[in-house]
Amino acid sequence: MRSIRGWVYRIRKLGNDKIFVVVRNSREIIQCVISNSNSELWNKAEKLYIESSVEIFGEEKKDERAPGGIEIQATDIKIYSIGEPFPISKDHSEEFLLDNRHLWIRSTKLTNIFKARHYLIRYLEEYLIQNGFYRFDPPIITKSGAEGGSDMFELDYFGEKAYLTQSSQMYGEAGIFSLERVYTFAPSFRAEKSRTRRHLAEYWHLEPEAAFVDFEENIKIQEGLVSYAINKFIQNHKDLVEYFKIEGLHDEVKPPFPRLTYYQAVDLVNKLGGKMEYGEDFGADEEALISSRYKKPVFITNYPKKIKAFYMREDPNNPELVLNDDLIAPYGHGEIIGGSERIWDLEELKNRMRESNLNEENYRWYLDLRRFGSVPHSGFGLGIERFIKYVLNLDHIRDAIPFPRTVNRSYP
Repeated sequence: MRSIRGWVYRIRKLGNDKIFVVVRNSREIIQCVISNSNSELWNKAEKLYIESSVEIFGEEKKDERAPGGIEIQATDIKIYSIGEPFPISKDHSEEFLLDNRHLWIRSTKLTNIFKARHYLIRYLEEYLIQNGFYRFDPPIITKSGAEGGSDMFELDYFGEKAYLTQSSQMYGEAGIFSLERVYTFAPSFRAEKSRTRRHLAEYWHLEPEAAFVDFEENIKIQEGLVSYAINKFIQNHKDLVEYFKIEGLHDEVKPPFPRLTYYQAVDLVNKLGGKMEYGEDFGADEEALISSRYKKPVFITNYPKKIKAFYMREDPNNPELVLNDDLIAPYGHGEIIGGSERIWDLEELKNRMRESNLNEENYRWYLDLRRFGSVPHSGFGLGIERFIKYVLNLDHIRDAIPFPRTVNRSYP
């Protein structure tokens, strides 16, 4: 005797002889068979809808035709809730499914994505912890932006102007002076009016910062993090790997990853049919061209200083460039990591802030980090949803998070 408790996934009636009720929960999907020989059981089964919540008891038998190769010959049904006819069926539009996201997250596809998301985040954190990083929790409400841009969500904070954070990087930098290696894991918000397959207005951001780590070591940490998390996932979750058909990803994330300087990457874009001038930043189309030449993620390094954030340290060999990197995922998935060696000299940072027309008063506490015991340090930010989109080869970033927030969507 065994039972399965969950929600009705499928119902099929075979004449007046049998009713097949397929029940799902977070662990399994099992077919249950109700025979007409038990009229009370039959009457209960006929009342059920898709997504009715039940517990079905019976004898387990092997049947290769059934989902998972087994079925339950039902002897009793406990009904928790019959509910109403489920509004989602086949062939609904994407907009309808997004309007009903609170119900659509029950689908097999999204259930498997969210399982994968859970495991991948766990392995990312596991790698960092094994390499001496402490979790360090930042605020979400801030007075200043890490990128110094205008794409911030403004709010009234008890009569004063404040913002939802673009990045927790600066607070992570504060943490290194007590813990040396820290990572923040929190939402970030960007008020960019971008309508692409890889942009969200609210996303989860994993941002390590480390004292006494230079540009080269920072890149090695990024390679190790991506490789470790993906390999652990492939090793431990064969069912999900098979579902998403990503068995070959193991071979594609062996460090070292290829590198291009910014200028080499611009030249490659133009060679492949794109149109870029030096000094322009890469968009989705340009990143797709670059990644088309590689099966591995590829680093683009040493961008022009004028198109990158004010806190990135100048390249000692060329003060017009900075010691930064973007990690571009293959197959058109785009940038998944942005990192740099940080400016740690007070006067250099103040000069860069003036060049960027930033108000020093808004960053007074950040400048204090350079006034009192400053050290060389580096860090980076990994966008969780972009990373998941890449690993699972999803068509759109909105499926990498339970309730996506985009330019035109804040419901449900």
